[in-house]
Amino acid sequence: MLMNESGTPRHWNFNFTCLCRISVIALFVGACTFPANAQQANGQLLALVTEKPLDLASAAGVSYSSSASGVSSPVNAADADHLSLAVDAAGQPPPRRRYGRPRYNDNNHNADGSAKYGFVLGAGMTAPIGNTYRYMNTYYGAQAGVARNFNKNFGVVAQFDYDAFGFNARTLTNQKALYNYCPTTVSPALCAQYTITNLDGNSHIWSFSLNPIYQLYDGRPVGIYVVGGVGFFHKVANFTVPQTGVNIYGYQVTQNTNIDHYTSNAPGFSGGFGLTYKASRFSSEHLFVEARYVLIENSQRFGLTASNINTTAGQKYYNSNGTNFYPANSNRTTYLAYKAGVRF
Repeated sequence: MLMNESGTPRHWNFNFTCLCRISVIALFVGACTFPANAQQANGQLLALVTEKPLDLASAAGVSYSSSASGVSSPVNAADADHLSLAVDAAGQPPPRRRYGRPRYNDNNHNADGSAKYGFVLGAGMTAPIGNTYRYMNTYYGAQAGVARNFNKNFGVVAQFDYDAFGFNARTLTNQKALYNYCPTTVSPALCAQYTITNLDGNSHIWSFSLNPIYQLYDGRPVGIYVVGGVGFFHKVANFTVPQTGVNIYGYQVTQNTNIDHYTSNAPGFSGGFGLTYKASRFSSEHLFVEARYVLIENSQRFGLTASNINTTAGQKYYNSNGTNFYPANSNRTTYLAYKAGVRF
């Protein structure tokens, strides 16, 4: 093997020299051919940009070729009509489709989106008016109900109401005089043993009714509605006296004990209006306040009063069984009911 003066084999120098010359020649040839290739690519891109767009309206004559099967098939004419972006004679696009209010098909909503079912809870005060005012005082009331809404404006509420009243001083005074009445046939000493000194009492009305309700205005958040009602009313009156006794722990206690009790059943009617308030337009709950006029058509019964106790008819009735010492319980009843609460 021939060696160079540096001790390196001569054929290594020859191979390295040849490799350098080949690289220079390849670089030169590539530089000469690059402008031609770039010009050809630019020409193809320009042809694609300036090419006339495909007319889908006449696409029936267009065919396609599948590289997988090599089979060429024409486009269906019906599909071509479906794909056509037709315009009218004035060059305007077709009119936009009109969409109505969304409709609901589930069991909990009406077609207008309002809830089919709802609940009512409320409480407030009662105020007797008319002839009822002569016997009773203002007290409290409560209500609860289930609503069936037929749309966002109209519904019917099946409702339970409990309205309580107190007796005024005149009623209690008249009742005390009746309970302490001593007939001439009884000795005053015996009557004194049963004299009532502390008389109290209360009255309440509970009812079941159906109440149509209509929303007159829904301003979101404030709304106005009217409501009516018809149903069954049960009126109760209790008269009590304090009684002292001993409880189970051995302590002496005093509590009210009923000495007289009256009931009256009758149909009743109501009507009024209310205001609603919604904290959010997207909320299904809203607060309400309402005022109603209530009328109960009680059937009048004869009984003893402070004015007829000394009459012949009163004395005859007094000596009969089942004496009614409070005929006012069967009087026609009227009062105002003010309630506030929540509907949801």
